[in-house]
Amino acid sequence: MEGSLIMDYLKYAMWALLSGSLIPILGIINGRLGRTLGVTLHAPVIASCVGLLFCLLVSLVLTRSFPDLGRISEAKPIELLGGLIMGFYIISATIISPRIGVVNFIVFIVVAQIIMSVVIDNFGLFGAAMRPVSMLRLVGVGLLILGLVITQFTNSKVN
Repeated sequence: MEGSLIMDYLKYAMWALLSGSLIPILGIINGRLGRTLGVTLHAPVIASCVGLLFCLLVSLVLTRSFPDLGRISEAKPIELLGGLIMGFYIISATIISPRIGVVNFIVFIVVAQIIMSVVIDNFGLFGAAMRPVSMLRLVGVGLLILGLVITQFTNSKVN
């Protein structure tokens, strides 16, 4: 791999790690905000508004323009599903993390993400490049599921 490609890969890997490290914090902070607001489901609304403002600011700074909202009518309905998925995730993290614990929530989330990613890659769903599942990858997914079972078993023994 060429030097600049390696540096780009490392930069994006670090960015992904930072992004991932913030996800467990999301549920806790939103849960606290929900208690402050007096209604748990209001926290994701406020968080989404703050997120929208942040995304608009980053978009403006990096592209020197705002999204052309007039072009939304050209999008296929499935292309707008990302907003619903984000909203569902934020609501889920806000409600579930405080009830089952951050570790349990994140373990379930990560296992589900890996399984869905394997399915998407294997079948090339949603326009993704098709990458057939190997036996080694299936073993890895199996180990993740085993890890999920172990964390849940260990958790039930502690409680």
